[in-house]
Amino acid sequence: MNWIAIWVTFKLAALTALILLMVGVPIAYWVSFSRWRWKFLIESVVALPLVLPPTVLGFYILVAIGPHSPFGRWYTDLVGHPLPFTFEGLVLASVLYSLPFAVQPFSAAFDQVDRRLIETSWTLGVSKCKTFVKLIAPLSLAGLITGFVLSFAHTLGEFGVVLMVGGNIDGSTRTVSIDIYDEVQALNYAGAAKTALFLLVVSYLVLLIVYAINRNVWAAWPQK
Repeated sequence: MNWIAIWVTFKLAALTALILLMVGVPIAYWVSFSRWRWKFLIESVVALPLVLPPTVLGFYILVAIGPHSPFGRWYTDLVGHPLPFTFEGLVLASVLYSLPFAVQPFSAAFDQVDRRLIETSWTLGVSKCKTFVKLIAPLSLAGLITGFVLSFAHTLGEFGVVLMVGGNIDGSTRTVSIDIYDEVQALNYAGAAKTALFLLVVSYLVLLIVYAINRNVWAAWPQK
């Protein structure tokens, strides 16, 4: 197995999940508690990667961060090299691609919090920020963990967006999914099978965690 590609994949998935935890929570909070009548427009944009073909999304991201775009020129002037076909560009693309897999579980968890508890907290003079930290976040912990794990797992299996934005640079942007594709192209089915089995086991374990959290199996675990 290509352990370098595995390391790049897990590093990418971990960074993406952490960034989405920081970015997705405010977005989900706004979606859940905003009373703006047109907020469905924002919700639709967030959910767009669910239905958009990865190659299409990857193409638009590539154009948006390319050296001919305003953002791409700014980034090039700032760091000295273009953003496409770098690990940093891959992280940005992965965050955009996995955004709904974090925001939707976060938002669903916030929606389930009893509004009477929140309004009581506000009535007692507790700030919105402290109410979120002390009340909303603890009651939404299962949803926050689910969104984090799902965004991590979704990033593990990326292919189209990774190939469009990151290319296939060994040690930098070659992920497990691309490595499997390369092995198949080289007719090395044994190597591809080993890597695919490894990814299958990891993905299954991740899903086990999500379902265990949602079913609250830990609450039924015998206490010593």
